[in-house]
Amino acid sequence: MDDHTLVRDHTIYACVMGSRAFGLATEASDTDRRGVYLAPTPLFWRFDKPPAHVEGPREEEFSWELERFCELALRANPNILECLHSPLVERLTPVGEELLSLRGAFLSRRAHTTFGRYAASQHRKLVADVRIHGAPRWKHAMHLLRLLVSCRDLLRTGRLTIDAGADRERFLAVKRGELGWDEVDTWMTRLAEEAEAALSSSPLPEGPDEARVADFLHRARRASAAPEASAV
Repeated sequence: MDDHTLVRDHTIYACVMGSRAFGLATEASDTDRRGVYLAPTPLFWRFDKPPAHVEGPREEEFSWELERFCELALRANPNILECLHSPLVERLTPVGEELLSLRGAFLSRRAHTTFGRYAASQHRKLVADVRIHGAPRWKHAMHLLRLLVSCRDLLRTGRLTIDAGADRERFLAVKRGELGWDEVDTWMTRLAEEAEAALSSSPLPEGPDEARVADFLHRARRASAAPEASAV
């Protein structure tokens, strides 16, 4: 079974991410697709294991095998957690529905570290652009601001929201380069400080519910291994 067949025949959850999911799309925006596939359990009984992720078959499409996806989500990987909250779902099987029902099990205060680390790396790139070219890549600055708002609100409320919401127009103004870098940079710093302040009183648990996720993965693997199991 080739990699693209895994995606076509065994995807349990597929969604659109990027600007379209964030409410920030324009006519020129790409359609970024992300998905999760459940590799049939018998494929793991061979020396040649199924891939942990697959790029394609369509352009701007990327998918993870269920176990790898869960591992990354438990580590509070920002991109993975946001995939679970896309409003634009293109495919959903019963196993995918159970995965989505576990969204809360993946959320924890670890997000402060992972979102913050990712934000810091992106900020360094923006600063380098300003130093070398005199201005940042404004689209990247916009997405970093949205991520920082998402992180702050997650820590404050315990819920992950990826839609730009009331900040949409200001985000788009950043993308168009209508705000100066100093103003944008100050906004980023303030958001990071607000996230830090929210951490101590956050309703999020210290860590994710790994036992609940492990039970789900075990049951999905076992069902896939059963002779009567149909294609997911």
